[in-house]
Amino acid sequence: MDNNNWLSQILMLGIGTTSIAAEKFKEVSEQLVRDGKLNPEQAANFANDLMKQMQASSGDIEAQMQRQIRNILQDIGVARQSEVDELRGRIDRLERQVRELENKQWR
Repeated sequence: MDNNNWLSQILMLGIGTTSIAAEKFKEVSEQLVRDGKLNPEQAANFANDLMKQMQASSGDIEAQMQRQIRNILQDIGVARQSEVDELRGRIDRLERQVRELENKQWR
């Protein structure tokens, strides 16, 4: 399984959801202006405030998603990069030791 592709798809889903929410909000605010419940300036201010809040909370959401993804990967047994790197180092050391032992036998 390509983890980067999987993570990209999850991120794109979040971006798509945010875009849909923003579009729906725009439709609702336009309807409120047409109905005379908001004036255009109020709608614009409200939209700007909402977008600022969404942008501020997107960092929190991203951090939560990353934690959840790490937990899921850990639960299904996918090794962290640091664990893989450590194992590669151990394998390199063992291969070096085996070569040294083989060289000693040939002398």
